[in-house]
Amino acid sequence: MAAIAGANAEHVGRELLEFSPEVIVENGGDIFLKILKKRVVGIYAGESPLTGKIGLEINPQDTPLGVCTSSGTVGHSLSFGKADAVVVLAGSAALADAAATAIGNKVKQPEDLDKALQFAREIGGLKGTVIIIGDKVGAWGEIKLCGTNAQALTSQF
Repeated sequence: MAAIAGANAEHVGRELLEFSPEVIVENGGDIFLKILKKRVVGIYAGESPLTGKIGLEINPQDTPLGVCTSSGTVGHSLSFGKADAVVVLAGSAALADAAATAIGNKVKQPEDLDKALQFAREIGGLKGTVIIIGDKVGAWGEIKLCGTNAQALTSQF
């Protein structure tokens, strides 16, 4: 059940690729995208002071891509964690969605960031992960964090 929104976004997105070379499908924080120019995906992390300040720079050559978010503090979905946002990038939006939920379940306090990122590293097929809890952020993988105005904050973790 943790992969339904991502799977639906990807299914619709792949169908739409028959009609357009560029597609972005968002389904409640779970995104499938195939893009032709660089895009920034903003991260909404609820009450975290980082909401709206951090984004992920996505390059066309890295798509199609699933960018999926899970939260223990935002939305109605069941989570056993307390992360404000766990964002996962993967070639499959279904995988990214399920992984975001599983990783988010590991985060109950800021001290859990390292443990959760290590867990993410062990899931095959993931490209990267960003975790936000309160004013703390942890990241791993082939990602490029940036400000929402697309100015790079850092390059790779």
